[in-house]
Amino acid sequence: MTLPILVIAGVALNEKKTLAFPPQGFSLEWYAQAFTDDGWRAALVHSVLVATAAAAISVSIAVPIAWFLWRRVAPWARIVEVLGLAPFILPPVITALGALSFWATTGFYGQPWTVVISHGIFFVSLPLVTVTLGFATIDREIIEAGMTMGADDRTLLKTVVFPLVRPYIISGFAFAFVLSLNEYIVAYMTVGFTLETIPIKIFNALRYGYTPTMASVSVFFVLVAVVVFGLVARFGDLPKLLGAWSEGDKG
Repeated sequence: MTLPILVIAGVALNEKKTLAFPPQGFSLEWYAQAFTDDGWRAALVHSVLVATAAAAISVSIAVPIAWFLWRRVAPWARIVEVLGLAPFILPPVITALGALSFWATTGFYGQPWTVVISHGIFFVSLPLVTVTLGFATIDREIIEAGMTMGADDRTLLKTVVFPLVRPYIISGFAFAFVLSLNEYIVAYMTVGFTLETIPIKIFNALRYGYTPTMASVSVFFVLVAVVVFGLVARFGDLPKLLGAWSEGDKG
């Protein structure tokens, strides 16, 4: 799995403007160009802004759903959970076509904020899963003890529940952020070329030739994913975030 990444990293070091491997010469020019070139820098800023806003929307939708599923245990609650997971279960091209049809019908196709909302809905499944896992780890006896001491729902949510699920919320935000950062199909279908994110910029750049800048940007995105997931693993309980409980937790 690391071999293609190593090849791309090597290609980005070419001294000449070519995607040759092994690299011909050594230069960091293409890494610098990803931040100094106006087009690439704008695409990078767009990607970060879209991913941040979309991840925030995903979390803001996922947390109330997970809270409802945890508090209101009912046979039909499973339907709500499935609806929350549905966007990510469907093939991306189906979701992208649905978003294209919706925004075109409403007359908002091509507006920059349409990709933010579309990504926010498309990736809501990720924080929904992690936050649901977070709620599942809460010992209900703690909640009962708080209620016995006179705490209302708002106090319990603020002082007990939220601190316990906060790592899961952050991890869900991180997962949605990284995937939104790299998503192409939905972004292209909703804004076309009116707002260039990095994935769209890469595909646009292919029409004018193959430059090592594309490779350097790809390496940068891999590093961002490694850093984000590394922080999640460092400051969170990664096995629990991935749905693995110990026997003590299950009991």
